[in-house]
Amino acid sequence: MADKNLSAFIWSVAELLRDNYKKSDYGQVILAFTVLRRIDCVLEAEKRGVCEKRTSHKAPSLKSKAFRLNQPDVNSCSPSLLGLKEIILDEGSISKNINAYIQSFSPTIKGIFESFEFETHIDRLNKTNLLSQVTRKFTLIDLHPTTISNTEMGTIFEELIRKFAELSNDIQGEHFTPREVINLMVNLLFSKDKEALLAEDIVKSIYDPTAGTGGMLSVAEEHIKAINPSAKLIVSGQEINPESYAICKADMLIRGQDINNICLGNTLSHDHHAKKKYDYMLSNPPFGVDWKKVQKEVKKEYRDKGFSGRFGPGLPRVSDGSLLFLMHLISKMLPASKGGSRIGIVLSGSPMFTGSAGSGESEIRRYVLENDYVEAIIQLPQELFYNTAISTYIWIITNKKESSRKGKVQLIDCSTFSKKMRKSLGSKRQELRDNEISEITKIFNSFKEVKTEGKSICRILKTEELGYKLITVDRPKKDIKGNVITIRKGKYKGSTQFDPELRDTESIPLSEPVDSYFKREILTHYPDAWINEDKTKIGYEILFNRYFYNFPKIRSLEKINQELRDLFKVFSTLSKQIIE
Repeated sequence: MADKNLSAFIWSVAELLRDNYKKSDYGQVILAFTVLRRIDCVLEAEKRGVCEKRTSHKAPSLKSKAFRLNQPDVNSCSPSLLGLKEIILDEGSISKNINAYIQSFSPTIKGIFESFEFETHIDRLNKTNLLSQVTRKFTLIDLHPTTISNTEMGTIFEELIRKFAELSNDIQGEHFTPREVINLMVNLLFSKDKEALLAEDIVKSIYDPTAGTGGMLSVAEEHIKAINPSAKLIVSGQEINPESYAICKADMLIRGQDINNICLGNTLSHDHHAKKKYDYMLSNPPFGVDWKKVQKEVKKEYRDKGFSGRFGPGLPRVSDGSLLFLMHLISKMLPASKGGSRIGIVLSGSPMFTGSAGSGESEIRRYVLENDYVEAIIQLPQELFYNTAISTYIWIITNKKESSRKGKVQLIDCSTFSKKMRKSLGSKRQELRDNEISEITKIFNSFKEVKTEGKSICRILKTEELGYKLITVDRPKKDIKGNVITIRKGKYKGSTQFDPELRDTESIPLSEPVDSYFKREILTHYPDAWINEDKTKIGYEILFNRYFYNFPKIRSLEKINQELRDLFKVFSTLSKQIIE
């Protein structure tokens, strides 16, 4: 069954819940049953063997994936071990047997269902006489990984979560990453290391601080395996949403990953992976969401730990915490002497330019650029995400740049690299195709400036080209007779007093000497002006339009005059008709 049809089938369970559940509560029931059925299908083939061995007083082997999933009390064989298809045959004991089934799992796996508050929902469904119908419906679908791949299952989970979020209006800032965007990010993340990843039995680590349902981690693992089947990718992540966290753990469980590496909680206030470093990192943090709830913890770390913590360079305004996630990831990079790290993070446009020189945002940009961490920034097409049409950008961050890339930043404009979808999914109206993903990856790897039909697609800039000095220009205060007023008291006694109404600021590119700019642009017009050196600040901003905007061709004067004559004729004709 295709993943779209399957998600529609699972979604149809909502019809059963309609009169007894609020729409905002559908998710916990349907997602929990989907996870349970997924695990049930994995275990189904081996459960009878477990019971037979227990009946004959033989301890079951724990070698297979199924037994690692399900480790019930070895002294008994609960009927619930037979699985959901057998459970529904005993109408009067479905609630008891499902709970027994859940309790038969290891504590770690039971925790997945605790995140869904599954026991409470089982009791509620039982009281409303819906438990049998819902359970029976899920037994009709086969969710075994050989039938529904992990990638397809991930897509199904994300589609369901998106629908539930829309129903409950709980989607502020949360933008589920389309699989084609994840594929592009993973391509960019690993493309420079393909040869190194071919080493036999190589082991690498990857981390996502906003793991969601684990889509990025799953695609990354599949990508590594496609390059080298003997390679092992150890995944870790943290997720704030309990349902997404539970799904992520279940997915990692099926994959044979250590699910203790997937943690629940707010990454900014409580880092469950503190002091750990990773080879690769991926993230799509919330766009434009404030961090008021964790303001106390973040500011305390900034104040107490400084650069030995995660947020040393500065703090962005409370209304947008995107750059906090960027700094969090950078803090987890392996030292270059140990191989370094590479990061892929999706951000909206505001982190590239919000905040003037000296602000928290600008200081963070200054830190990552002056440390030469920014390898590339790729502008994505609009309308790629399910519930936002804003411009989005992939930042590639690394501390292991090739010599040719050092001191430079690659900007790639891929805003036209997409195809319109036949049917929209929320705000998602565009999609990236495989050939476009390949082309973007090729441009990234080539590290050459590219033009198509006269339009720039890729620019290579020196880091200093993104920086500027913000100078404060003062002019003297004068009395009514035009005489310059001097300061009469204090350590500045005798100095010229500045006029606050005439104070101005100027942004000067770092690549240009301040003195030559000041003489040319300021002193030419205001010979009595001077620079207030104490207020000079360095800032950085990344303005894509400055490098990629194509100005429309200017019309000739003859054409403009002809258009005006034509309009005058139309106006004259209309005026006559009105008069007549």
